Amino acid sequence: MNLHTFLKQCRLIVCIAILPTVSMQAQTEFDAIMMNKNQFCSGFMYTHSGWDTYWEGTLKRTNENLGTVTSQSVMYMANYGITSKLNVMAGAPYVWTNASAGTLAGMSGAQDVSLFVKWIPFQKTLGKGKLTTYALGGFSTPVTDYVVDFLPMSIGMGSANFTGRAMVDYNCNHITVTGSAAYIRRSNITIDRTSYYDTELHLTNEVQLPDAAQYQLRTGYRGKYLIAEALLTNWTTLGGFDMTRNNMPFPSNRMNATSVGLNLKYTLKAHTNLSLLAGGNTTIGGRNMGQANSFNAGVFYAFYFKKNKSN
Repeated sequence: MNLHTFLKQCRLIVCIAILPTVSMQAQTEFDAIMMNKNQFCSGFMYTHSGWDTYWEGTLKRTNENLGTVTSQSVMYMANYGITSKLNVMAGAPYVWTNASAGTLAGMSGAQDVSLFVKWIPFQKTLGKGKLTTYALGGFSTPVTDYVVDFLPMSIGMGSANFTGRAMVDYNCNHITVTGSAAYIRRSNITIDRTSYYDTELHLTNEVQLPDAAQYQLRTGYRGKYLIAEALLTNWTTLGGFDMTRNNMPFPSNRMNATSVGLNLKYTLKAHTNLSLLAGGNTTIGGRNMGQANSFNAGVFYAFYFKKNKSN
């Protein structure tokens, strides 16, 4: 397998999960790519995201007390091929936020560590191409005790998450179509107050977060040195409630978003261990979410721990 496909697996995918454009969880399980046995990849991805317009429930508005809310992150990723059909991925980001107006102070810190396993249960030649199915499971949890009840400045949601994902990919003459669907089980969180009100009064500091579903369709060109893909992604919480007028968001709000984007990756012909990545996306629809525009860039290096002739 060429390095460009291996490093594509290591690409940062940001899950949309809170009103600001903070990365809740870095996800790598979207790509229909597997690396070879004993192959290892590591690298860093920088992401910048910002919004000045958001949906308060279904009402689209701006807020001069916030101005433009920005989120930035640097994420380290590692990826290892146990076999050519079984991969293990891990990552953890450092995130910082800022608002250009008003008095809300930004926050920063290490966010959530994640671990995912990716498996190919089925492959079949279909017509002139190949059909492949994938099954994925993963877990993420905070690595620091960051404040979650300060949206939109919080760097994350603070929950432990269990993710199950199914994916189907069809590749024909370097043209690919990939669809995936995931269910995210989210744990309860605790906040720094003894009571709160959502749609009723709760005399506790424990907040139940609604679970979520995530869907993605991606298509494009997957060549030897260049990968270019267009993305359509949807995140939908399975419950929650809308923000009230002129109020701050709350962790258990209903938070839905649909975005479109483009991902590019180029593997150097003169040094195929090294790959460069870039991408961007924009939010086209949402509920209790910022209408974010974001871009990312990264660099990754790959090598074999134990190289066999078959590699």
